[in-house]
Amino acid sequence: MTGLRLTMMAAATAALGLVASGPALAQDQQVFYLLSHGGASDPFWIDWNAGATSACDQLGVDCRISFSGGDMAAQKEAFNSALAAHPDGIATTSAEPGLWNEEVAAARAAGIPIIFFNTDDPATGRQAYVGADLTQAGVAWAQYMVDNDMVAEGDTVFLPVEVPGASYQQLETAGIASVFDPLGISYDVVDTGVDQAGVIARMADYMVANSPSAIIPLGDMVAASIKRVFDQVGVEPGSVAVVGWGNSKEAAEQVRDGYMQAAAWQFPSAQGFMPVALLKLAADGEPIGYDVLTFALYDETSVDPILNLYNQ
Repeated sequence: MTGLRLTMMAAATAALGLVASGPALAQDQQVFYLLSHGGASDPFWIDWNAGATSACDQLGVDCRISFSGGDMAAQKEAFNSALAAHPDGIATTSAEPGLWNEEVAAARAAGIPIIFFNTDDPATGRQAYVGADLTQAGVAWAQYMVDNDMVAEGDTVFLPVEVPGASYQQLETAGIASVFDPLGISYDVVDTGVDQAGVIARMADYMVANSPSAIIPLGDMVAASIKRVFDQVGVEPGSVAVVGWGNSKEAAEQVRDGYMQAAAWQFPSAQGFMPVALLKLAADGEPIGYDVLTFALYDETSVDPILNLYNQ
C-alpha cells in the first residue's frame, strides 16, 4: 500500500510538470483552500493532513487548511470566506447532504475549481471527488460479518459515530441496512461526540448497558478506541466481532491483536494528497471530471503493510 501511495503522488507530480521555484514561484503562487468537517486530532485527519501538506509543498502551492470539528456552521463560514478570497481552487468535505448547493454554484460561476474529498455530494455539481464510496463501505462491513457468521437474525449491532446525522453516518448506515434489514439484524446508531475521553466513556457505557452482538464503528476515532473500551469494560478481544474503519495505527494494531476482525483502509495520506493535485491540474487549465476512489478492506492476514507504514 505504501508503494501505491507513493506511485499516486509521483504520478501526480510528474503529470503537473512542476519546475517553478524561488522568487517566481512565490510571486505567482496559487492559493487553495481545503476545508474539512473533521477534527484535527482525529487519527484519520492527522494522516490526511500530512498528505495534503506534502502535496502543497511538492506542488509549490499555498494551501489554507482548516478543520471544523463537526461544526457545520463553522465549516460553512470557512467556505464563504474562501469564496470571498477568490482562490485558485477549493476542496471540501460534504458532511451534510445539500450543505454546499449554493456555495458550489457560486464557486463554479466565479470560475473556481471545486473538489469534494472524504464525503461526497455529486448533486452539487462539484468537479471531482477523492475518497471512498461510503454506502459501499457500509455494505462491505455488514456483508463481511454475515459471510463470516459473526451476526445472525435477532442480533443487534452497535454503530458508534462521532457526528450523528453527518453524511458519512447516513451513507454508511444505508449500506449496512441494505444487508442487515432483510436478514432481521438490527443496529443502533449511538452518538459518541468527538472528544476522545467522551468517546471512550460513551462507548463503554453502551457496552455495559446493552451487550451488543457486534460493533461497526462508523468513524476513525470510535474505531481507534475499541481496545481501550474493551479493556475498560472487561471484554476479551474476539468475543465481540468488530468490523469498521481502520485508518489509524491504533486500528491496525487492533486488527493484528484480534480486537477487530477486519477494517477499512481509506489511504488517508493519499486522500489528502490527491485533492491538491487535482486542484492544481484544474487551476492550470486541465479538465478534472473524474473521481478517485480510495478503499480497501484488510484483516490479520493483510495488516502488515499498513503497520509497516505507520512504523516508518
